[in-house]
Amino acid sequence: MGEQSFFDKMMINLRSTCKYYTGHPKDLGPSKVIHFTSEREFVHLLHQGHPVVVAFTIKSNYTKHLDKVLEEAAAEFYPQIKFMRVECPKYIGFCMTRQKKDYPFIEMFHSPQEASNQGRAVDPNVTKYAVKVLPYNYDVSAYGFREFFKRHNIRSFNHE
Repeated sequence: MGEQSFFDKMMINLRSTCKYYTGHPKDLGPSKVIHFTSEREFVHLLHQGHPVVVAFTIKSNYTKHLDKVLEEAAAEFYPQIKFMRVECPKYIGFCMTRQKKDYPFIEMFHSPQEASNQGRAVDPNVTKYAVKVLPYNYDVSAYGFREFFKRHNIRSFNHE
């Protein structure tokens, strides 16, 4: 087969670099959204040093849309930002600690640091940490996440 034409090369480049919908289905590859299984796993993920966007969900029609958006955003911002989904009916205790009544909602956790006041620790092997939490109140889309990260100076991409 001969060499590709300039037009073919340009279209291949456009499809590979375009961040917006072009009419072609997006190949996101395997899911990058992490499903919550325990607080211990969540803490371990935070200690990896990347911001973690957490969607607290319940079963609803809107959750199906949210899942698609999370998949797209997770693929776009991986590995600099992690995305996690918590099914609140399964993990009631973890969701209740957020003290919210309207589901689904999204929050971003970042910058874990050892707490300056350890309080009265029953077990000397337990260390308390302070984590910054930002409520997400932008458009639920990959574009909305991009704007949210810009607004809060969260580096969401590699400079190559």
